[in-house]
Amino acid sequence: MSIGRPITISMIIPVYRVEEYISRMAESVFSQSYPHIQYIFVNDETDDASIDILNSLIQSGYAHMKDRIMIVNQPHAGLPAARREGMKYATGDYVWHLDSDDWVEPDAAEKIAGCAQRTDADIIYFDFYCEYACKTVLAEEKDYDSTQKSLYQRNIYCHKAYACVWNKCVKRSLYVDNTVYFPEYSHAEDAVLMLQMIGYASSIVHLKEPLYHYRKDNPRALTRQGHKYRVNELILNYMALCEQYEGAVSDPVACIIDDVYYRAGRSSLLYGLGLFDRYPCLAGKILEKKLKGESYVSVPTQILLKIYASLRCRRS
Repeated sequence: MSIGRPITISMIIPVYRVEEYISRMAESVFSQSYPHIQYIFVNDETDDASIDILNSLIQSGYAHMKDRIMIVNQPHAGLPAARREGMKYATGDYVWHLDSDDWVEPDAAEKIAGCAQRTDADIIYFDFYCEYACKTVLAEEKDYDSTQKSLYQRNIYCHKAYACVWNKCVKRSLYVDNTVYFPEYSHAEDAVLMLQMIGYASSIVHLKEPLYHYRKDNPRALTRQGHKYRVNELILNYMALCEQYEGAVSDPVACIIDDVYYRAGRSSLLYGLGLFDRYPCLAGKILEKKLKGESYVSVPTQILLKIYASLRCRRS
């Protein structure tokens, strides 16, 4: 990338059932102090007035920016598919995935672009605000660099670091030049995607400023779904991630693979998910993996899973 010219940023914003919130998000991105932005809204066949509101806003206040705004339509396929569809149209040096019920600081893109000019980082991540109905809470990230990628990945996987796509701006070349798996299910889709990006990155920079407002009071948000439902989607996404890189010469998520199999086995037994039947290889994978002291699943539970897996293998 040439840093002698302005950095360009592609914002990808999926839209589905956010008619109460889309105006604030759209106005916050259209009014950015930085001009070198491509806006890609992906209509995931929303069945409310979200797209009408968006079009009306563009026409009434931002018609002069139409050459930089795209609204892409797709049959309803969920959040990960919408992000993937948006990537087909992205042309910026960097890609920033945002959620359509949130909003950003007025100078967010300018600060990200400035950091990109200074550092040429593959990934720039930043702090953010959690917006509750009655309060705002600052969420500050810890510092990670390219020498700590495995630690960063493990912490994301174990919920000790933020997995969000929307507080990370990533060089588009990381998506284009590498094999990237966009998960099928919505829960933990951000973790699955960002774990791969971190694995592929050569440089990571923490921009220590809160640039994003994450809405925590949307009753339709994915995090409001039932716990068992969310655990099932999470495990299915992680198992598909393992399958994606099975036998690959370069595996960007190798440091979490063992944990995924243990976690799948534990979750299957706790919640009755039937994953040992869905994935006949799961018992064998658990048996072949070493015990891990630093894992999402405790060592005693790993031992119990090995005993259970051994019994299943004997019966088969």
